[in-house]
Amino acid sequence: MTDERSGRYRVPARPVRVEDRIEKSRFIASVARAESPAAARAFVESVRTEMPDATHHCFAFVAGPPGSSNAVGASDDGEPSGTAGRPMLSVLMNSGIGEIVVVVTRYFGGVKLGKGGLVRAYTGAVQHALREMATTERVSIVALRITIAYSHADAVRRVIERAGGTIGDETFDTTVTVVVRVPEDRRAELERELNDATSGSVRIE
Repeated sequence: MTDERSGRYRVPARPVRVEDRIEKSRFIASVARAESPAAARAFVESVRTEMPDATHHCFAFVAGPPGSSNAVGASDDGEPSGTAGRPMLSVLMNSGIGEIVVVVTRYFGGVKLGKGGLVRAYTGAVQHALREMATTERVSIVALRITIAYSHADAVRRVIERAGGTIGDETFDTTVTVVVRVPEDRRAELERELNDATSGSVRIE
């Protein structure tokens, strides 16, 4: 399920690495989750450190929702312009997967592939990695502070459970204040049901 507006979309479940050999060159694709451009660049550097003798470390990332262009990056890392980073990014942008970074490390095997061959090799490496990669659903969580009368406490707990929320800190004074964490796309439903359960006396912050 992909729904950017609700904060739900697919992301990498865990890092994955695959390798293709084309005309004696090795193309090693390493994929991981990247929740920010800084995290994506840190992963790129970790791959560079792991394989310092490689010829190229081309990369692309979408550090946000699927298809979002707000936090993207790409690099040919010395390959002819437009033959690696941008084609790799295009695969990611059309994958339906968010918060993702891929590094394709090349060990040159002595045979030149030409621009078309390089584009096919780099996009193919990314596509191979995506086929092997497991995904999980990213769910955006919001925290709400709810203040209610003691008489409504039990009913409110039931409402929170039905909405898939969890109760954190609780404060007991003349009223009850609880901090609730709930999936963002269930927030409106929760607020509506809380108002119904308390006859409109709940305070939500």
